[in-house]
This record gives sequence, C-alpha cells and structure tokens, in this order.
Amino acid sequence: MIELTGRLICADAAEAERVRQALPEHVALTRAEPGCLSFEVEPCGPLVWRVAERFTDSAAFEAHQKRMRESEWGRTTSGIKRDYEIREIG
Repeated sequence: MIELTGRLICADAAEAERVRQALPEHVALTRAEPGCLSFEVEPCGPLVWRVAERFTDSAAFEAHQKRMRESEWGRTTSGIKRDYEIREIG
C-alpha cells in the first residue's frame, strides 16, 4: 500500500480560492480511480489543507499522479507549495 500525507500550502487568498474551486472535482475523480482506498483533503487553516491518500500499490499511485498532473486540478494548482511524505506500507 502507498500512503501520502502532508499539506497543500497556499501563498495567498487567490491560490486558496483556486484550490476551493477545483477541489470538489479533483476529490470525486480521485476517489473513483482504480486502487484508491482513501483520499481526504481538509482545510486546516485559511491557506492550508491537510492531505491524506492511500492507494493499493505503487502502480495505482503512479496512475493517480499521472492523471492528476494532466487534469484541470494539476494545471490550476501547479504553482502551489506541497509538503508531502510518501511511504510504502506493508
């Protein structure tokens, strides 16, 4: 299993608004991906979101990363700071 935890950190209110606008579709698309076990993105401050993801294996996680980079979410949030840790479990 692959687990990603961390934060999405916006520099200002404009970045935070981009996240708020694009997030619902990103969450729905990610949760529908094969191999997605859980996907949570929750605000933990006005400019910061806590991110927690679990995928069945590295292939599912890599497929998610590829889809994400090529999606509207990837384009909209490409310059926003990410502070993530990725671990293989079990």
